[in-house]
Amino acid sequence: MQGLRLLLAQRGYAAYAFGYPSTAHSLDEHARRLAARINEVREPVIHLVGHSLGGLVILRYLRNHGERRVGRIVLLGTPAHGCTAARRLENMAAGGWLLGASRDIWHGLPEVFRPRCELGVIAGCRPWGLGRLMLRLAGTNDGVVRLDETEVPGMRDRIVLPVSHSGMLLSARVARQVAAFLARGAFDRTAAARRGVFERGRH
Repeated sequence: MQGLRLLLAQRGYAAYAFGYPSTAHSLDEHARRLAARINEVREPVIHLVGHSLGGLVILRYLRNHGERRVGRIVLLGTPAHGCTAARRLENMAAGGWLLGASRDIWHGLPEVFRPRCELGVIAGCRPWGLGRLMLRLAGTNDGVVRLDETEVPGMRDRIVLPVSHSGMLLSARVARQVAAFLARGAFDRTAAARRGVFERGRH
């Protein structure tokens, strides 16, 4: 997340990166650690940006610890309804070991938390990555996560950009859209249209 953190810092945000051992602990433990980290930050309002599993950590944090001080949220390529590519990886040699304690998460959460705060979703449509190597993912996808897997109940807006699952972390275009949503609660569709971006409308 350091690349995205620096891009957001250049746009005036006091951006902090939160790291967690994705294969070593449960989603509830990740959420607890995030809560502890947020308690260390003094700003009265905190926006949260999560990539992939990080987005699930944010949703679990909101469910377990509440939304006090949380402003807006942006999820990047987060498979809120499970991940077909990861489930396929689990069935391969060493796949279960690679996924570790997160393996059950990729089958989909028992319930997808519906936050009250404004939440935006950025999905990718450049199919480069794990999913393309192991199987042909149906429909629009970022190489790991399919577009339909990024649906979050109550999301305020969603936009689809020509980036891959990992590439969105280093994309200035993604950073611009994250900053736009954090500022206004909506993505910048004027800028997206100028660049020929495939997108979905507001939900």
